[in-house]
Formats: sequence, C-alpha cells, structure tokens
Amino acid sequence: MKKLYLIDASGYLFRAYYALPGMNNSKGQSTNALYGFIRAMLKILQDFDPKHLCVVFDARNNKASRLELYEQYKIQRSPIPEDLPEQINLAEQFCELLGLPLLKASGVEADDTMASVARWAAKDDCEVLLCSSDKDLCQLVDDQIHMLHTHKNNRLITPEKVEELYGIKPEQIIDWLSMTGDASDNVPGLPGFGPKTATKLLQEFGTLDKILASPESVSGKKKQETLKEKKDLALLSRKLVTLDLSVEFPKDWNFFTLSTNKYGIPLVDFYKEMGFKSLVKEYELETDSLEEDAPAPEIETETVNYHLVDTEEELEKLLSILQKESSICFDTETDSLHPRTARLVGMGFCVKEGEAWYVPVNGQLTLDYVLDKFRPLFESSQHSFYGHNIKYDLHVLKNHGLDLSSIDFDTMLASYLLNSHSHRHSLDHLAMQYFDKEKTPISDLIGKGKKIISMRDVPIQQVADYCCEDVDYTLRLRKELELDIRGRKLSDLLYKVELPLLRILMQMERTGIFLDAVCLETLHKTLASTLENLEQSIHEIAGESFNLNSPKQLADILFDKLGLKVIRKTKTGRSTDASVLEALKGEHPIIEQMLEYRQLEKLRSTYTESLTHDIHPETHRIHCSFSQSTAATGRLSCHDPNLQNIPIRSEMGRRIRECFRPEKKGYSFLAADYSQIELRLLAHMSQDPSLIQAFQDGQDIHAYTASKVFDVPLSEVSKEQRYRAKAVNFGIVYGQQAFGLSREIGCSMSEASDFIERYFSRYGHVREFLEHCKEEARQTGCASTLYGRERLIPDINSRNAPVRAAAERLAINTPLQGTAADLLKVAMIRMDELLRKEEKLSSMILQIHDELIFEVPDFELIDISASVKDRMENVMQLKVPLVVNVSIGKNWKEC
Repeated sequence: MKKLYLIDASGYLFRAYYALPGMNNSKGQSTNALYGFIRAMLKILQDFDPKHLCVVFDARNNKASRLELYEQYKIQRSPIPEDLPEQINLAEQFCELLGLPLLKASGVEADDTMASVARWAAKDDCEVLLCSSDKDLCQLVDDQIHMLHTHKNNRLITPEKVEELYGIKPEQIIDWLSMTGDASDNVPGLPGFGPKTATKLLQEFGTLDKILASPESVSGKKKQETLKEKKDLALLSRKLVTLDLSVEFPKDWNFFTLSTNKYGIPLVDFYKEMGFKSLVKEYELETDSLEEDAPAPEIETETVNYHLVDTEEELEKLLSILQKESSICFDTETDSLHPRTARLVGMGFCVKEGEAWYVPVNGQLTLDYVLDKFRPLFESSQHSFYGHNIKYDLHVLKNHGLDLSSIDFDTMLASYLLNSHSHRHSLDHLAMQYFDKEKTPISDLIGKGKKIISMRDVPIQQVADYCCEDVDYTLRLRKELELDIRGRKLSDLLYKVELPLLRILMQMERTGIFLDAVCLETLHKTLASTLENLEQSIHEIAGESFNLNSPKQLADILFDKLGLKVIRKTKTGRSTDASVLEALKGEHPIIEQMLEYRQLEKLRSTYTESLTHDIHPETHRIHCSFSQSTAATGRLSCHDPNLQNIPIRSEMGRRIRECFRPEKKGYSFLAADYSQIELRLLAHMSQDPSLIQAFQDGQDIHAYTASKVFDVPLSEVSKEQRYRAKAVNFGIVYGQQAFGLSREIGCSMSEASDFIERYFSRYGHVREFLEHCKEEARQTGCASTLYGRERLIPDINSRNAPVRAAAERLAINTPLQGTAADLLKVAMIRMDELLRKEEKLSSMILQIHDELIFEVPDFELIDISASVKDRMENVMQLKVPLVVNVSIGKNWKEC
C-alpha cells in the first residue's frame, strides 16, 4: 500500500516562529521560523523516507469562502508577525530547491486542500499521514487516514486515539466542534457548551441533528433554552468547521512522487545565504561521504575528549599544555550567581575543538594548591584568556586574590555587537544557533526554584562534563564570531572599546558606592508617613476606603462613583495606568493625588524599602552590575539594583540621592556630565551651518532655536518660547512628530506641526540628515554610529504604519544616542588609563547615561576635575565643541 505524507506548512512555520528564539542572517532577515521548518522537513525525510509527499501552504485570501458565511471568522486573530511572511516565501523556495511537491490552492485554507487530497488518495488504496496538530483534521481520521504529530515523538492519531482523546468517534468531531466552537478561529459554537458537555451529549444522542431535534430531552433548563434559541449558531458553526473536499489539485501520483535534490549546489547556497552554518556543515559531511561512494551518514553524537583533572600529575600535564598556548578559553564553576560573593568550585580550559579540561577545587586537589599552581599562568603577559561573559569569571578570581593578565575575546560581547537588537546572547542559545547543539542546561545539575542546590553538591564528573562543554563551545563560537566581527568591520569596536571597558566595569562593580543606611531609613519613615496621609486624603475625596493599589477598585471609584470618562479598556477591564491618569488630569482633584501617590509608592518600594537589602554585609556598599550587552543603542545598563533610574527632578528622588555619599571623611563625589551631547552630535552629523555656528559661539541652544523659530531677537526670547523650543530640539532627536510634541507642550496638533515645520525651515540640513537616516535604514536594514556600531531595524519597511513609524524613530535616534554612548565609553577608558598611570586614589564608581561619577579624595579634586573634563571633551574631534559640566558634592544630591 502506498503512503502519502501531507504536511501542514503553516503549522510547522508558526510553531517554529514562537518556539525558537530570534535568528537573523547577515542581511538582517529573520530566519527562526524558516530554520525550524527546514529542520522539521529534514527530520520527516530522515525518519520516514517517504516516497510520496506534499507540503501544503495557505494561499492568500484563503478565508474567503468562510468569510462569506460568517464575517467574524478568525477576525480576533492578531496580524501575522511582520517578519513571518518573508520566511513563508523562503520556506516555499526551500521546498522547491529540495524537490518537495508543494500545493497552494487559491482562495482556500491549507486544511481544506489536505482534506481533499487525503480523501482522493484514500480512495486509491493509499494510507495518508496528515502531519499536523490541527484538531479540525481529526474529522478525516479513519482506517486509512491518520494524523502524525511529528513534534510529539511521531505520535500517530488513529480512530481509536481520537476516541481516547475526545471520547467520541472521528465522524462526530464536526458536531463536537459545532457545539464547543473554536476560539482560535472565532467559530462561535453554542454558548455554555464546553468539551465535556459536547462529548456527553454526542455519546448519548449520536449526532448534532438529533440533539437539536429534541432539546427538551437534554438535562438542564439553560441548555435546553440555548439549543432552541441558538440553533442557528450551531448550524453555522458546523458549516465553518466542515472541511471542503472539493478543492482542485493535480490528481496524478507523479505529482506527489518525491524526487529530492538534497545534495544540489543551489540548496547549500541557500543555506549559506540564510546563515544556517550547521546545515552547511551537515551538507558538506554528507556530500563528502557520497563522493567516497559511501551512504550518507546519520548525524551521530560527536566524540569529545573531556578530562577531569583531579590529581597532581594530571594537573602538571595540563599546565604543561596550557603554557604552550598564547590564547586560552577559560570558565569558572561557582556556588553562586552573584559575582561579588561567588566562590570557586572548579575551572575549565580549552585550547582546541573537542578537547577540554576541568579542574575541581573541592576534591583531591585543594583550593589553595590549585590557585598557587595557576597563578603564574594567569598573571603571565605571555598568555591571554577569553570566555563567555568573562567579566563574571574575573570577579570570581578577584574574590580569591587572582586576576587574568590579559583578555582578548568575549563571545557574549561579540554576539551582542553582531546582534544588538537581540537579548539572546547566552552560550546555550548561541550553541544552538551556530551549531544546532542543545547544551546541557544548568538546571539539569542544580535544579530549579525551591529545589535548587549548590554546584558544590553536584557530582564532580557531572560538573566536569558541563564545564568542559561550556569551554569547548565557547572556543568553537569564537572562531565563528571572529569571522563575522571582521566581516562586519566591528573589530575596532570590540577590541578598542568593549573589551577594555569590560575590566573597568568589573572594577566599578567591585568598588561599589557607599549608602548611608541611617539616612535611608529616616527617609523611608518620612515617605511612609507621607503616603499614609495621601491615602487618607484620597479616601476622603472618594468618600470611602479602598485599596489604592488595586486597579479594579480604583476603576470602580473613578468611573462608576465619580463618573469620569473611561479612556481605555484592556482585557482585564478599564485601564487606570499612568497614561490614563495623565489624560484625566484636571478632571477631578483625586487624579493629581493618585499620580503623586503612585510616584511616591514606586520610590518607596523600589528604593527606600529595597536598597537596604542590597547593602553588602562586609563592604557596607552597594555593588550594582553594569551590562554591556543589553541596550541596543550601546548604552550601559545598570541592575541589581538599577541606580540609573533614581529620579533627579523630584524632591524625593533627590533626597534618595542624598543618602549616597563617600564612605571616608576627606572624600567627595565628582560628577562629570556631557552637556546636550546628542544635540551637538546632531549638529556635527547633519552639518547644519546654523546649529554648528550656535554651538561654536557658545549660545544657549534652546533660546537660539526659539529666536529662529519665533522670529524674535535672541534677547527678547520669552521663557515660554524657550521651553517650547527646548521641547522641539530634544523631540527632533527622538523622531518626535506633531502628536507627541502637542501633548508635551500642551498645544494643538496644528500648532505643533507648525513649530516642527518652522524648525526644519531654519535648520534645513537637519531635515536632510533625518531623511538620510531613514533611507539608509530602508536600504541596509540597520542604523550605525560614528564608531561603526550597528543596530538592526527590521521593521523599517513594515506595511503597518505605526510599526514603521516606530522603526523610523529608531533609525533617527540610534546614530545620535549610540554615538553618545560610544563617546562616553571611550572617555571612561581614557580616564581609567590616567587613574592607573598616575596611581590616583580616586575611583570611577557610577555611569548614569551621559554622566560619570567619581569618588575623589579632596586633595585630588582640582587635578581630577581638570583631567576628566579634558578627556571627555577631547574624546573625538567634532565640528562643534563637546562641553562637560563638572560638579562636586559631599553626597550624590549635591552633584
């Protein structure tokens, strides 16, 4: 008997799109759904070696016939993700290159096509396997037509299995769906008739027609009423869920006969173009084998040589091997994820692919013995090291009094530079992306949640295998990433900016910042008292007590009791978020007080309550972490805790900053802040003569812009005009349009539009520059900084106007904000060089957006002030001067 495999292409593509992390090729094309689809197709070919097969795709306007019956059909579905249609087209191209028969019948859905083909083939004495998880297809299952769930270990859905799963026979599935409906397709069904009810009724009556014919026989008055009143819904639903068996297709077995071109040159070129390196490697392995007249090999588990080094003799052998290497891949295993407190459990080393060593320090070899043996290697200038997120490993070594003399690569940073738009730079993700390697997750060793254990308690051999795998794949990744870094001309950014900065950030994290716990506790009590008074006042205004932190209870007060206008609804009800409250300002006194309450409550919960717990018990300082691989623009992010978000404009935010002070007497804080750096970069990059002249002359740029836009002499510019000009100046940098500006300065859309138009008429080169940024992004798919940092802008050509507008704003802002971030990083490197060279006692302790904070002994203040100003202002020669404001204080607030 022939077998025909019918594959639901959309099912596999959508599953892969949402299951696999974001992937992009060198052109910036999204490829995760395509990659998952290809893997699934190749697995079907490998597992079943089919002779007859067809991949069925959905065609455009495929819902037309059902929409004629019911215009709400599938209307609730979100639009298809912007980066998926192109991948679907590429999937079709892949099928053609591989030689897989393909069907895409115009105007009908894929499951209708599959149903028509399946019934035709079954009549011709063929077994049909429907490769899909769509439950609608269960209605086709019989002795010759089965469903095949390839994503569930090739589970076969037979008539018996349908009955086991749903409690009914396959021929009853249509009636079952007619009653239950289908939320995913917006098929209405009968209200209140769930799967259990539908199954029970069909078991009792047999068919929907019999149920509808005698509703009074159904138990439950409400169900009887529904069957009488909503009969038409059930009949409509039956039409919607019944698959069409009359779709036209080639009724010729030659069409469905498989003739793959698995080893064709066009296919491997396609893999290369898509960036599927693991598929290219597999192709090369198989074709090499074919050239030797051997059958294509099955992909087997690679043989690796991982060593557990737990004797003095083996340790000496390892050291002898490492001494001959100039660059060594390195990793640590520890008993904590917190870098400041983590203690060493073992170390991993790798110098060639497929071989690695793990040295435990809690076995036969003691910690002190191992560290003494490795100290000369670590501190030697003849050796450099690399790893994945090696800043963490530097912390761990520092915790034990060691350091690495030189760092020459970091695979996490390299991945970030190549794909700054992605947040997936873990070693596990990259191993899967580049090598199709599913690494052992750490949870397999230490567990999860409440059952988590220390790495010290995991059997040493398991830890050894895990650590060796880490360093092995870090080494492999470096080879791949280095080629991409060179190809994308990102070498200078990696080797001259990000890698030198890595060690500086590590030292800043270790130094930390002193927090006066007594000051913070006093402020916490003050804040709690203020919040209590505010809560009492709000209750009095509302006329009753309610939970201010409950959106539902607040909504009841605002919209039901007080009768305020509902601004927006969400899935959970009427929204009371910040934007809604801002829109209601002035409508009722309760709104202003609620806004103040929420602002203060956030400061209490985020800072005055939690910062105390972040104070290190030994250093009495807060040691936050700085990440180089989070923000797509290149800015540093701060976490555990995030000190970058403490508000500076509110009085309570300033009082929180007041609690941060130098630990020692005779020290001060020094803050160095770039003045209007993004506007200065706008002048330089746009080469606008008016902006350049204003900055060169040292003008107040906002007053200068106001005089230009409002056609008044500079000396006569009013505060209101300057305020509006300032909003336009900064709004332009972020691609703000008339709507956003009107809300910010409180004017009409037409006034805001007029302001923007007058701005561009005075600064014509700025308009040209912004249009150039957008056009370059459209052509290349990315935006770049003056240092060559790239950010992919995948939605720049989106057909969805709001999505495209947001992408255009990124295209405008990225060159400016990204370049500002790069300038500050280079300034940090130069300032660190000076501090080390001149052996200063001053320390760089924080980086807050465009600002650097130093802890400085008072006798170094004059020298450090001049040095930091010089290095920051001269970090790059621009057409306009960079200006740095330096302020000094005995606490952070005074800066």
